[in-house]
Amino acid sequence: MIKVVFPPPAFQIKKEDGKEFIFDVIRKQWVRLTPEEWVRQNLLQYFIQTKKYPAAYIGVEKEMKLGELKKRFDLLVYNKEHEPWMLIECKAMDVELTEKVLEQLIRYHLTIPVPHLVISNGVYTYAWIKKESKLISLAELPAFEQ
Repeated sequence: MIKVVFPPPAFQIKKEDGKEFIFDVIRKQWVRLTPEEWVRQNLLQYFIQTKKYPAAYIGVEKEMKLGELKKRFDLLVYNKEHEPWMLIECKAMDVELTEKVLEQLIRYHLTIPVPHLVISNGVYTYAWIKKESKLISLAELPAFEQ
């Protein structure tokens, strides 16, 4: 497990019709504040503020085709050559990170091959690097490749 200390929150949050919305700085729009979105936004800020990943190299909730199915990944970090570099699957804090969650990420990886894979529920975070068709567990999230 990787210890992730989120930076102090400085989110813009608003209420409309009894529902909370958070401003996503990457998508530049208000999105519904769900438990999973809370984890996604905190992890996103951790990558930008703490790990110093350039915000311009991060994609948030974009659609992809998985066979005949349309799915959406949570976060995708690109390297400086704009190639997919790290795929992140976020879950709500009360969702256990099981083999099923990892299998979901691996299915997404079939469509978007990347060297780094991450799953997080905000409490627990796990990361792997793929080398020679094997997933090797990482003790910390990788630094952005400069």
